[in-house]
Amino acid sequence: MQNDKPTGQSNETSKDEQYLTDHNYDGIKEFNNPLPGWWLVTFFGTIIFAFVYYVHYELGGGPSLNEELQTGLSRIKQMGVSHAPQVAKEAALTEEFIAQYESDPKNLTLGNQVYEGKCASCHGPQLQGLIGPNLTDEFWIHGQGTRLDIMKVISEGVADKGMPPWGPLLKKDEMLSLTALVHSKKGSSPPNPKLPQGQKSQN
Repeated sequence: MQNDKPTGQSNETSKDEQYLTDHNYDGIKEFNNPLPGWWLVTFFGTIIFAFVYYVHYELGGGPSLNEELQTGLSRIKQMGVSHAPQVAKEAALTEEFIAQYESDPKNLTLGNQVYEGKCASCHGPQLQGLIGPNLTDEFWIHGQGTRLDIMKVISEGVADKGMPPWGPLLKKDEMLSLTALVHSKKGSSPPNPKLPQGQKSQN
């Protein structure tokens, strides 16, 4: 009598039977297939990493996120002191010179692009203030709100408030355009402004 069942199918059936469990429900049998080796390695690797991470940061005195932030800000500040372009000290750079940037729509457009990428998350999309102060009112924490004062704060940052020095990261045109934009928004009265901080400007 000829066997109609293919030989390959017979071998596969016998191989599958070794993974069958004793569970049987309504004629349905349950397999106990082992997990892939790569999955097990990844799984146990995450457990080991979590254990080492916990020991290092919770028991071993590893730096907290706030400490890492302060360390990073200190490095940026040191870099700013040694490498930042001292644009605010250039002889040709005056209130009048920056005012020329303020009168050019192209520069204000560039300044707005820089502001949205670097400043809006802290000072709000309309400079009304969020984490950082409102930049449109008459009150200033640092300086009197002149163009040169604004540029100095942008360039050197305010480390104790978490504001990094942007001097090492911005090109001169970007710095001047950003300064011009901020100064041009003084008195713009955006909605929901943050309460005044600092001293009222005498200018």
